Amino acid sequence: MARRRKGREINGVLLLDKPQDISSNDALQKVRRMFNASKAGHTGALDPLATGMLPICLGEATKFSQFLLDSDKRYRVIARLGQRTDTSDAHGEIIQERPIEFTQQALDSALDSFRGETLQVPSMYSALKHQGKPLYEYARQGIEIEREARPITVYELQFIRWENDELELEIHCSKGTYIRTIIDDLGEKLHCGAHVIFLRRLEVADYPKERMVTLEQLRELIEEAQSMEDEPFSRLDALLLPMDTAVAHFPVVNLSTVIAGYLKLGQPVRVNHDIAEGELLRVTEGDEEKFIGLAIIRDGLVAPKRVVVEYNTTDNT
Repeated sequence: MARRRKGREINGVLLLDKPQDISSNDALQKVRRMFNASKAGHTGALDPLATGMLPICLGEATKFSQFLLDSDKRYRVIARLGQRTDTSDAHGEIIQERPIEFTQQALDSALDSFRGETLQVPSMYSALKHQGKPLYEYARQGIEIEREARPITVYELQFIRWENDELELEIHCSKGTYIRTIIDDLGEKLHCGAHVIFLRRLEVADYPKERMVTLEQLRELIEEAQSMEDEPFSRLDALLLPMDTAVAHFPVVNLSTVIAGYLKLGQPVRVNHDIAEGELLRVTEGDEEKFIGLAIIRDGLVAPKRVVVEYNTTDNT
């Protein structure tokens, strides 16, 4: 007999406005409990210092979270000039203080050096793994691990303001870009040091920022439902975006119910398409164009890559 899954089989993406001073995993677990979801995952951690958009995938949407990890992001950041910390943010220890003596021209030149395609050496205080352990665990033990520089792209870097020892920027960047590292490197270019004191993620991919909700708003919905002796899930579920929004940028092919049945059983199928070999695509089914997963073109066939599992949700609350 199959083991009964705990929690509801609810699928979708919640755009959480993560509060400051909690980890992304703590925020994830709070959302999971509120929705009583059987499965949940986030799509790229935010530092405890940071706030803003943290897409949380529930249920089968977790199968497609990787494609949000790979997406572009936009941030608003405020740096404290004149001080360098060991973590490159305000949660770290100050390791060096220097006077702020650069000019606006020098700042403009330094900022320009970060625009476009560059190489970035990740911080030791990052979640990147070395021999199965996050780098920050080594850093806390005083162990320095050699890191390779990784290619990143800064599509847009806007100067907002410079007032005394504060510098405010907005940065639109590719996956894997560490804003703390940009600020630390900028401080070194300006010969004064710098660290992050405020960081907010404004955008992930093309998700609408007006759909973000806070933990407090979720709690209020639950309390409102409880005060009316009603269950809260219909109110909470209305906040979810469809799970295929994580892969909306891929081309789509719609299959008949019969052909879709073969694909869901793991079999490649032959359908008319104009998609190149090795490319990924979204797959929908029937007249309703119901999303059933991702496929890849192999030998001209549409082969299943990640398929949505449909659970019997009866008595699974």
